[in-house]
Amino acid sequence: MPHLQGVSRETVLMFPPSLDEYIAPDNPVRFIDAFVDQLDLQSLGFQRVVAAPEGRPAYHPADLLKLYIYGYLNRVRSSRCLERETHRNLEVRWLLKKLTPDHKTIADFRKDHAQALRQVCSQFTQLCKELELFGGELVAIDGSKFLAVNSRQRNFTQAKLQRVLKELDQQITAYLSELDQGDQHEAETASPPAAALQSKLDRLRARRARYQEIQGALAQSGEPQISLTDPDSRSMLASQRTVVAYNVQIAVDAKHKLIVEHEVTNAVTDQDQLSPMAGRAKQTLGVEELNVVADQGYYDGHEVKQCLGAGITPYIAKPHTSANQHRGLYTKDDFTYEAVRDVYRCPQGAALEFRFDTVEAGRHIRDYKTAACHTCQARSRCTDNKEGRRITRWVDEHLLEGMAQRVAANPALMKLRKQLAEHPFGTIKRGMTQGYFLLRRLAKVRGEMSLTILAYNMKRVMTILGVKKMLAAVA
Repeated sequence: MPHLQGVSRETVLMFPPSLDEYIAPDNPVRFIDAFVDQLDLQSLGFQRVVAAPEGRPAYHPADLLKLYIYGYLNRVRSSRCLERETHRNLEVRWLLKKLTPDHKTIADFRKDHAQALRQVCSQFTQLCKELELFGGELVAIDGSKFLAVNSRQRNFTQAKLQRVLKELDQQITAYLSELDQGDQHEAETASPPAAALQSKLDRLRARRARYQEIQGALAQSGEPQISLTDPDSRSMLASQRTVVAYNVQIAVDAKHKLIVEHEVTNAVTDQDQLSPMAGRAKQTLGVEELNVVADQGYYDGHEVKQCLGAGITPYIAKPHTSANQHRGLYTKDDFTYEAVRDVYRCPQGAALEFRFDTVEAGRHIRDYKTAACHTCQARSRCTDNKEGRRITRWVDEHLLEGMAQRVAANPALMKLRKQLAEHPFGTIKRGMTQGYFLLRRLAKVRGEMSLTILAYNMKRVMTILGVKKMLAAVA
């Protein structure tokens, strides 16, 4: 049986008379075009919205914005790849009306409009709110590490610099020793010529001087680490490996898994991100009260207190970080607090009474002890402190205890957290292949991330409503 046969390349074809006839009515590019056209680009901060009376005509920012939105929706982010698409991609040629900007123009647009791109993402979020796509009752907050344009070899801490300088000093000492041996046994030894050794020695000294400059810059900055390629990026732990990255925070609404708010930080942990992200999500949703669920990395008493004071109810499981647990000793969880008497009851029934209060790490702490430890038979299972067991209590610890009760009463809610918060990151990193940044510096990276979030939300809404309903919403 013969194979399928193509049409001869010399056959005269009768193409449709207009480019518009190639684009279906429900093609996503039609929504991109309509969405950008209804934006007030000048008020959003875009440059050259009004053409200059003199000089060479510039591309309208709307056309370049449409190109970037299309690119991020279709996993094309590189400016050179986008330039290539303007010449061969029928949808892009329709979208840009056959304009073909070069890669430098495309790259500069994204680099110069970081803040404006964030505003465009916010405009689409407001459109989702108008279309009632947010539930506004439950939000999941999570963070993930996105790779920066900076290798691990070009990120340094004081400890790493000291180790590198020590190794260089050892190598320099070894080469100096070889030079001395060469001078003493020049005719007998088979060591490299002195000129070659001296050249290597000069290179090592130059490297040492460079690392000393970096060490001085790190000490002057007051930061715990320094990155050379992208100074704002930081070394972080991600999936049990160390990477140089940014920490991307998102707040995901439970109704349709749409991202309500996002932020890019260089904080190496999530501990201080709960109340800022929850507060922004609450403001964007325009609700009086909001439930927020997050993983154990966000567990922090001060952050929980800030949320409760702002009408936000957090659900975070308490992490087990007690050193006593690893040593097989009683932990604080084995002690019961009696609020009426203001005492802690130990596993053996003794009461630890309040002794004094103090301030530790900026928190007001109350201290509880008992004299029963000196005669307790279970002391070896409780503490090795000569003065007996000490329990500390934050003055607002009842807030954490109340949250623990909420978490225990809502196990299904904690399981739902993974489905809400980790779904967008999986889609962005795997499905959209956008788990790394192309730009450097925090401000530019934030603008780049806004394009990614915009593309993710746009994909979700196209699936939920369809392109025709979206077009009607911006008409």
